Amino acid sequence: MGSEPPLPLISVVITVKNEEPHLPQLLDSLLVQEAPFEVIVVDAVSRDRTLEVAQEYARRRPDLVRVLERSGSRGVGRNVGVAVAHGTWVAFIDGDCFADSQWLAAMRRALRQSPVVAGRTVVVGKSNYGQLERVELFESGYDVTFPSCNLAYHRSLFQRLGGFDTRFVTAEDIDLNLRAVEAGASIRYEPQAVVYHHVRTTFIRFLYQAFWNGYGRKQLTEKQGNLWGRYRYRRLLRGQRSGIAWARLTAAMTGYFFRVFTGGGRRLDLERRVTERMVPATDDGGQAGPNGD
Repeated sequence: MGSEPPLPLISVVITVKNEEPHLPQLLDSLLVQEAPFEVIVVDAVSRDRTLEVAQEYARRRPDLVRVLERSGSRGVGRNVGVAVAHGTWVAFIDGDCFADSQWLAAMRRALRQSPVVAGRTVVVGKSNYGQLERVELFESGYDVTFPSCNLAYHRSLFQRLGGFDTRFVTAEDIDLNLRAVEAGASIRYEPQAVVYHHVRTTFIRFLYQAFWNGYGRKQLTEKQGNLWGRYRYRRLLRGQRSGIAWARLTAAMTGYFFRVFTGGGRRLDLERRVTERMVPATDDGGQAGPNGD
């Protein structure tokens, strides 16, 4: 009998900023994963010892861990990491998470079936507001809101899509997933690929995150056009059964309308609208118009 072919390399890309308390647990959880893999840490100019912690792991395991430093959004950091990655597949995880020991093994199995795989994210911590569900958005039957704290792509597809749109404050992962599905890719949910995510430590930080999530959803409508018909409202409203859930929704809507009133010249659809105005009139005398918000 012939030997089994080698498993494809997975590149794990992490963007971090001020994650000194969580980074050792994350990197320890990655170093025990099924080989072959590499870990690429991109530090967004942290003010604590995050960079030093990452560099210490790289000195101990230079065969597995590489460290870069680049300021900018999460999309910038992830794109930088993928640009230097060697893997057939790239997997993303956040600095305030840690992985189950079988995470990459489960991801690798699922990636043989689909070019995009989303794992199961489990919130850890005492705060009850960490258990709220995502506000889901569907495209062609796929939930595109799976977060990039537990997400994997065929690297060739990621590169063909142009990576993350670095203009987004948040929701850059939803935008990427939308573009993947629109390009004909499938998204597979793999519940055995488990990542644990530390809940926000205070209620204020929780609301702050919700505000910027809402801000990012508005950026998404600017770029993608009218998305309101793709939400499942009954399911959304069923999830608002607690005061905390309503507080999150209120903070998110505040962020959404903050973007509406302050976006101005930074709107993501301005470039699209200029392009559409340059499109010649159609044969029936009509003019292609922009998508609404």
